[in-house]
Amino acid sequence: MGAGVLRTRPPPGGDPFARLGGVLTCGSHSLEDLANEHATPLYVYDGDRILERLATLRDAFAADGADPGSPGLVVAYSVKANPGLAILKLLARAGAGADIVSGGELHRSLRAGVPAGLIVFAGVGKTRDEMRYGLRSGIRAFHVESAQELDVLGSVAGDLGQVAPIAVRVNPDVDSPTHAFTRTGHARAKFGVSPGRALEMYRFTAEHPFLRAVGVDVHIGSQIRDPVPFVNALDVVLEVAGKVRGDLGIDLEYVDLGGGFGISDGEADELDVRALARAITRRLHGTSLTLVIEPGRFLVGDAGVLVTRVLYVKRSGGKTFVVTDAGMTDLIRPSHYGGIHAVSLVREQDGGPVEAVDVVGPVCEQGDFLARDRHLALPHPGALLCVHQAGAYGFTMSSNYNSRLRPAELLVRGGRVKRVRRRESYSDLIRNEADE
Repeated sequence: MGAGVLRTRPPPGGDPFARLGGVLTCGSHSLEDLANEHATPLYVYDGDRILERLATLRDAFAADGADPGSPGLVVAYSVKANPGLAILKLLARAGAGADIVSGGELHRSLRAGVPAGLIVFAGVGKTRDEMRYGLRSGIRAFHVESAQELDVLGSVAGDLGQVAPIAVRVNPDVDSPTHAFTRTGHARAKFGVSPGRALEMYRFTAEHPFLRAVGVDVHIGSQIRDPVPFVNALDVVLEVAGKVRGDLGIDLEYVDLGGGFGISDGEADELDVRALARAITRRLHGTSLTLVIEPGRFLVGDAGVLVTRVLYVKRSGGKTFVVTDAGMTDLIRPSHYGGIHAVSLVREQDGGPVEAVDVVGPVCEQGDFLARDRHLALPHPGALLCVHQAGAYGFTMSSNYNSRLRPAELLVRGGRVKRVRRRESYSDLIRNEADE
């Protein structure tokens, strides 16, 4: 394999989309049959895999936190990763909460049956309407990211005659080894406040009749595979929690570690969540603080794939381009922030000699690609490709750019296939427009 060329097959071990007779499957269903029936591009999710990943996280923390001095655990699914109602309902029925960043995500979560008491509301730009919606819904807490936001929340709560539960999001100035666009825990990021400013905000809260401090929050980024940055961030927020208790006499109820637990993507292995759990629970031992975690990609990332059909194979300028019917409008991660996705043929014999290729889409942008410089058995037009690890930040970031139709989504669960979103039609493109 040449320099800069990544493997195209999914990482060995644990990938839910196994081959049967040389064809990739989801559960007992051939991706080839699903694509032929529902057309491409097509998102397919394995619901059993999502629940398996939820159990993996719970087991990791339970294994190292079973003694009476260890914290309880709340898994608040990061809705932005994949907000589909069917997936939210699946996780809600399994007892998961929700980490939301908008009023729309609150609406989805409540509609799917997530208990309001298990919903935490993050984000740097909450509006007054969103604050009112959260207060009236009785959510667990607002994760506040600035002193001005805290002041506005207090005003909104006062107007409603309700007390707003809050946790301050602390920026621990911890750098994490991930893409610059998903690195959120350093001092130059727009997220959170410094530990010193956080203490000022807790003091303001303590003196406000319509605010109540219930937790402390941190989130340092996404797709992080090293436990050390998480532990370093936790040490910072635990010091803040200790000062809140010592200086203000407030015993916080929980500490939220955030999410960003890295998964295997064909480039590197996933985060060792058991090692992370051991380090975290040791530090929380005896604090009486409940632990909240906000996994998104970890739960749904490798449980979803994007199936796309090859339109053309083009050679130009010493490059080989495999042109598919899916592009950046369907999966923007590779173009937006260098997201790596394994790519493989749905049917093995649909490929010829292995070559280094760019897998590109039909969008009128040079930045429209799904993979670059990949060794792939050269497919023929009409062959199906599977883009792996597409269950998170895939459809949720899709668009109608170039007036392209967004794809259908299927959920496979317990051997059954359910279409959970139909493919858009041309009439959908103009449904909310006026032509005069």
